[in-house]
Amino acid sequence: MRNRLVTLLIAGLAFAGSAVAASAPSAAWSNAGQMILVTVPDWNTIEGTLHAYQRDHGGAWHEVGAARPVVIGKSGAAWGIGLNPAQHDGPQKREGDGRSPAGVFRIGTAFGYAAHADTALPYLALTATDWCMDVSGTPLYNRIADTAKVGAAALKGASEPMRRDLHFHGDQAYRLGFVIEHNPDGVPNGGSCIFAHLWSSPTTGTTGCTAMTPDSMQHLLAWLKPEEHPVFVLLPQDEYARLRHAWQLPDLEAGR
Repeated sequence: MRNRLVTLLIAGLAFAGSAVAASAPSAAWSNAGQMILVTVPDWNTIEGTLHAYQRDHGGAWHEVGAARPVVIGKSGAAWGIGLNPAQHDGPQKREGDGRSPAGVFRIGTAFGYAAHADTALPYLALTATDWCMDVSGTPLYNRIADTAKVGAAALKGASEPMRRDLHFHGDQAYRLGFVIEHNPDGVPNGGSCIFAHLWSSPTTGTTGCTAMTPDSMQHLLAWLKPEEHPVFVLLPQDEYARLRHAWQLPDLEAGR
């Protein structure tokens, strides 16, 4: 009887441990083997720093390559809708606010103007009829769609053509980039069309995306692997310090 009680106790402790692990804030990205971490000085600053990390089999994060400069939304950052538990202390991302979503997000499809790109991620070769739907409340809100396939009426009012070079005098912003999966369920007014893409300058903010040099983008796309379930993290420095342990984020100081 005593041995049976001990066995039951051990089994109960194991179950409790599994339940705690499943409810941990970082459980939603516990399978991530790659992480892009962007930090900014505060909620209202547009210049940030990007670090890339690979997780080893023991669960430790190791930095890959050098830190790289980025710019974010022209109005700064705000809490987005992603994998992390909702945060209420700070600005909240809204459609058209010019802020980049903060939090933890899956990395989705890569895209670009060329027919192919050097990446293992799924790749979308953009055409003149591809748009990202930024009209809240519509069926395709926060989705990239082709008017040649869904019809012009389905994307009526959209202001985000993906072939910006053809619509905006040769704009190269989306020549190469990838989707940051903010607001994947299309919550109305939650914000849409959030990407990592090429910057126009190191001091020019975006409408809500994270932008960088072509060299930085090419390095990231060549490194990212879908089987590693990569995630993108953006946080102001104070929020990073507050959440690092709970969210099992890499130690920025370790690479310095």
